[in-house]
Amino acid sequence: MRKIILATTVAVLAVSTALHAQNTGNIRYKWHDGQGLAHFSDSLSAEAMKYGYDLVNDHGMVVKHVPRQLNAEERAVANKLAAEQAAKQRAAQEIADAETQMLSAYPDEESYRISQQQTLDTIDQQIHTTQINLRSQEKALTDLLARAADIENAKDTVPKFLVDSIATQRNVVATQRDTLHRQQALRAKTVQLQVGQLARYRELKAAEGRAAQ
Repeated sequence: MRKIILATTVAVLAVSTALHAQNTGNIRYKWHDGQGLAHFSDSLSAEAMKYGYDLVNDHGMVVKHVPRQLNAEERAVANKLAAEQAAKQRAAQEIADAETQMLSAYPDEESYRISQQQTLDTIDQQIHTTQINLRSQEKALTDLLARAADIENAKDTVPKFLVDSIATQRNVVATQRDTLHRQQALRAKTVQLQVGQLARYRELKAAEGRAAQ
């Protein structure tokens, strides 16, 4: 949609200019060509639109300036900048909406702290569950390794199924350890994030209090 608006800017400006001229009185068009020479005209020309022009009243004063047309490369840059600006505006609006919702959901600091602690409690429960599973899987691996050691001590060959079971169990243990490390890292990051969130909550509540005075 924004690209369409940018692409039709010149046409819109031309229509606006014509309407302005009708309402202002004796309006002429002034522009400078590629060599910098000034030109005047009673009607809007393609050259004026190409280089950009001024609307001049009968006293010689500039009423309005209309910039020149953009080339394809310049339009692409303008479209990109417009898209980036729109994205920034959307992000800022999303943050503002989230903060408004936060203040509505948690009217005081105690309720907000309780919410933060509930988030940590959920992560702690996940960590606890993973730790239990990890201990169980590590025990299973230890048992398999003990069986293989007994066979080797008896001067026998460890059967393939046992070798494969040990390899599979090692992978299970490694996966559980990775999961535990991710969960612990998530908890540490969440604690750090919550410190900043609480500080922001206090700022918003203070601003809310000043506005109510």
